Amino acid sequence: MQSSLTNYRQSPRKVRLVADLIKGKTVKNALSELDLLPKRASLPLKKLILSAVANAKNNNKVDADKLVVKDMRVDKGIVMKRMMPRARGSGFQIKKRTSHIHVVLGEIEGSKIEKKKK
Repeated sequence: MQSSLTNYRQSPRKVRLVADLIKGKTVKNALSELDLLPKRASLPLKKLILSAVANAKNNNKVDADKLVVKDMRVDKGIVMKRMMPRARGSGFQIKKRTSHIHVVLGEIEGSKIEKKKK
């Protein structure tokens, strides 16, 4: 029950801010929090979680209400290097960073769901 997004064109440092907020939450809570978050990385992360939920439903026949974001990892992707002209004919290097994002969903045990409903 996992999904991944490779070479997302935003720096890992900025994506980790969003990823750390939703780690360990239920899928329903994570999706509602991503809807209200004003960060650029929230929409791709929402799509990635929805993809992982679809994988869980198709492959493992798991109910979406019983899923929790077990692990969300943001790794460094490729770095595109560009040049910008500077004074006296020199050049300044611009690094355009990318991210690899991995989401792992897990199931909540039955006793935890009953406690939350009460």
